[in-house]
Amino acid sequence: MHKAIVVFEVEGGSDKGPDGHRKDTLPIVNAIKDAGWESTVIYFHPDRAEEIFREVSENYDGYISRVNPGNIPGGEKGYFELLTNLAEAGLVGMSTPADMMAYGAKDALVKLNDTSLVPEDTRAYYDVEDFHKTFPVTLSYGERVLKQNRGSTGEGIWRVRLADKALAESLTPGTALPLDTELKCTEAVDNKTHDFTLGEFMDFCDKYIIGHNGMLVDMRFMPRIVEGEIRILLVGNEPVFIVHKKPAAGGDSFSATLFSGATYTYDHPDDWPELLELFADARPVIAEKLGDTDTVPLIWTADFMLADGPDGEDTYVLGEINCSCVGFTSELDMGIQEKVAAEAIARVEAQAV
Repeated sequence: MHKAIVVFEVEGGSDKGPDGHRKDTLPIVNAIKDAGWESTVIYFHPDRAEEIFREVSENYDGYISRVNPGNIPGGEKGYFELLTNLAEAGLVGMSTPADMMAYGAKDALVKLNDTSLVPEDTRAYYDVEDFHKTFPVTLSYGERVLKQNRGSTGEGIWRVRLADKALAESLTPGTALPLDTELKCTEAVDNKTHDFTLGEFMDFCDKYIIGHNGMLVDMRFMPRIVEGEIRILLVGNEPVFIVHKKPAAGGDSFSATLFSGATYTYDHPDDWPELLELFADARPVIAEKLGDTDTVPLIWTADFMLADGPDGEDTYVLGEINCSCVGFTSELDMGIQEKVAAEAIARVEAQAV
């Protein structure tokens, strides 16, 4: 064992500071070093993939990926191939492309729609024909949210509703809406509302389906999102903190991203006992349905929205899981980097046994 873990980044991108790194990258590296191991940052570039593979496979026991898939030079394919090859060479991947796809892809929600975590009518569109055939029907049941598989900070996440409220209330659920039906569509990236006909909007959304890993997830709109989204951040299986993300007040606001004006409150997990109990019970089910039951991502989040239970009690609906490049730059004083280092080292040591 080399007792060494490499941290991957890419050059450039809005997530970098003046030193060229994500603000939470060097704290992870330093925490690993403080634990008596070696660690360094290597920037991925497709032109250096073979060189990086040789260097890392010969000198390191594991890798931590701190790369936003949307910022990868040449696209994610070459980067994912490198990570997969390193894992096959015996390195501990944190996280592997398989983990990222299983937990981070938006259609993870579809794989959980037979559980109490996700509405049963949540579905995914993998081809344009199915989308154009099915979405006019699902929209007849009420407001929907469409989520693209790519992007971040709310880009390509749309709240979709009929412009004519009287028409919406008079519809027979299960009836395909005509293509000239007028819609109000609000994108989560900035909470701006746009007018489309149904046909125009579906044509516009085709770009989210076409291409590598393209898809659209179709989920019912949860009206209590205006009360906020509740994010659990975990290191391995340990909930570290909870963020209550409340959308900006007024208008059509439903996005819980900072860019859109949402406000964030950071809570200790003990402040949300019912949610933590629900999630603790659900974690084995999530692991079984999304990936290897013995492995969860190194750093990951689960976002929940409030909903009304059958007797009027509060319940929680899972809105998204993310593990590709979860940031925690605002919470470095909580010691998360030390937890990340300890978990990463423990995983490498466990594989070496």
